[in-house]
Amino acid sequence: MNQLRRFFSYYKPYKALFLFDMAIAISSSILAIFFPALTRELLKTWIPQQIWRSMIVCFAAMFVIYTCQAIFTYIRVRWGHYLGVNVENDMRKDLFSHLQTLSFSYYDHTKTGHLMSRMTNDLFMIAEVAHHCPEDCIISVATIIGAYIVMFNYSVPMALISLIPMPFLIAWGILFGGKQKRVAREVRGHLADVNSNIENSVQGIREVKSFTSEKYQGRRFDVSNEDLRNSKNRQYSIMATYHGVMGWLRNLYYFTTVVGGAVLIYNGVIESYDLVAFLLYVSVVLEPIDRLINFVEQLSQGIAAFERFTEIMDEKPMIQDKAGAKDLEVSSGDIQYKNVRFTYDTRDGEVIGDISLDIKGGTTVAIVGDSGAGKSTIASLLPRFYEIDDGSIAIDGQDIRDITQSSLRRNIGFVQQSVFLFDADIRENLRYGNPDATDEQMMQALDAANLGEFVRSLPDGLSTQVGEHGTRLSGGQKQRISIARVFLKNPPILIFDEATSSLDNESERLIQDAFDRLSVGRTSIVIAHRLTTIKNADKIIVIDKGKVIETGTHDQLLQQNGHYARLYRGDFN
Repeated sequence: MNQLRRFFSYYKPYKALFLFDMAIAISSSILAIFFPALTRELLKTWIPQQIWRSMIVCFAAMFVIYTCQAIFTYIRVRWGHYLGVNVENDMRKDLFSHLQTLSFSYYDHTKTGHLMSRMTNDLFMIAEVAHHCPEDCIISVATIIGAYIVMFNYSVPMALISLIPMPFLIAWGILFGGKQKRVAREVRGHLADVNSNIENSVQGIREVKSFTSEKYQGRRFDVSNEDLRNSKNRQYSIMATYHGVMGWLRNLYYFTTVVGGAVLIYNGVIESYDLVAFLLYVSVVLEPIDRLINFVEQLSQGIAAFERFTEIMDEKPMIQDKAGAKDLEVSSGDIQYKNVRFTYDTRDGEVIGDISLDIKGGTTVAIVGDSGAGKSTIASLLPRFYEIDDGSIAIDGQDIRDITQSSLRRNIGFVQQSVFLFDADIRENLRYGNPDATDEQMMQALDAANLGEFVRSLPDGLSTQVGEHGTRLSGGQKQRISIARVFLKNPPILIFDEATSSLDNESERLIQDAFDRLSVGRTSIVIAHRLTTIKNADKIIVIDKGKVIETGTHDQLLQQNGHYARLYRGDFN
């Protein structure tokens, strides 16, 4: 019942359109009932008595009925689908907005292909149900009830005989409706797996080709594709059984009506024109039964799709602003980690164990260590991409859990090792740093990031398309665009996460120069892979297995001849 209320809540903005569509559906049902009644009267009275005027009026009425039904069908198809599209659009907006609120931990365990399937295929199915469900129910129920009121008025025995197949139709629909719902959900799941597989293959096409893994990727795709085929085959097998038996039960209406009518005529209970009228009413009743047959099938798929929709909508962000959270106010930019502990998954053990750091505002602090030591995790905890398990993190004495996430992240600039550029032009990508930036400001930011000359040399300049994930740019160029974005953002705190680890020496030099320019007057945390890039840091913190083991300047740590010294010497071996 709660799910039903949630579903119908999406009709509220379109209440007038919904009521109009339902009124047209009811009117169409009422008109359908009149035709057999006119035919019965034509055969019973007007033809035998040769009342030509009444016959002409009857024919005109029949013509008007069919014309009106054609008009009503046009209205229902057009405006009914318009209603469904609007509901789909609102659901998609809600789902997209909700996805933006979910924490990183949710995306760590969720396949993008599954989300794409729910945003497209599932919502399309829901839109079809949103349009057809109320309309088909109204038309079917109104037509069946109205037809049987008239049929019982004509002949109770004949009406009872024609009702014989009804319980079997209902029982069969209930029995197979549940099966169709389950297999529809299974199909949606396998379709999401196929979408995810395709997405991974397309996005990783360079890796696939460079490792000549086309056959391996093909085998992986074949597995998910085969699962989808098998589940669809089961779906169509159930569907075929459902439709086959349901079709037989529908035809049983004609059989029972003809047999029952013949017996009743033989015994003088009804006249032949009553049988003709009942046969026409059977045709009238069978159309809404067809609607109900299709409705049950569509509803089962729509319910499965809506359940998958609500699964995401019911997903709560792991990180939420507490009641009364205030905006962050940065003065000096001091950062304190105090007895911080963090675990991604309790089964994997603690990643950060009782770490305390004191970073003075306006200084550059480098965090170094072996791969997997917890360096990037420490950086990710500051903007609350993940929530700490214990301890506290504060900026200028303000616990980050007491301030709003939006204000926290507005004050932090993040340059990551793996830069993500949107499939748009350079201008659009830079606007993520400042949506109101002018072209002149963008070029200044690009100059500061050592990329202005390159962009000016392009035929389309800032309008140059970067390609999906920035595939038309080199790694160094993508990094410098990400730095230019941070220049435009102009935050007081910077996080530079191994941004030069996979670049050539020239690109590294240009990016390092841009970073030095960017970090002036800001608190900067550098996650370093190449230790030669952080020799001039004000403080270097050495991490091992989630704990701080050494702290000092570059020269001090070399003199200690400890873990840092071994890492530094390893850079040259």
